[in-house]
Amino acid sequence: MALLNILTEGEETLRKTCRPVEKVTERIRTLLDDMYETMLHAEGVGLAGPQVGVLRRVVVIECPGSGRIDLVDPVIIRTEGSQVGREGCLSIPEKCGIVERPMKVTVQALDRNGKPFELTGEELLARALCHEIDHLDGILYPDKAQRMLTEEELEELE
Repeated sequence: MALLNILTEGEETLRKTCRPVEKVTERIRTLLDDMYETMLHAEGVGLAGPQVGVLRRVVVIECPGSGRIDLVDPVIIRTEGSQVGREGCLSIPEKCGIVERPMKVTVQALDRNGKPFELTGEELLARALCHEIDHLDGILYPDKAQRMLTEEELEELE
């Protein structure tokens, strides 16, 4: 496994729409493994293909209690409720915003072996699923933020 470079705000790739994965190959599995290692090293809870310069619809997530989740070609099929909370991003370091997301989200995707599955996440996992799937369509959380936190607010949180 290898650590990948995480692109930051201003990089064109972050604003592009990703292509579907035609077939889950060993190369895709290696990408997922490298993304997972990169996400853990950066102390994040999710990472999407475009954040590491790969315009493919792949995502890795690990929230407290969720274990590792690999998603290939994920699609949100159902949402319920609403939550408003703080959100950050490995591609937008040292910033946070207040974003409204669904409280519960159901996603259809392929696993790392190309098998279809459904996953339902609530609270932080629902937020992470929406956030990472947005990345696949070139959407960054500030696009949806009610407001960005000031430096003073960020300092208070630390």
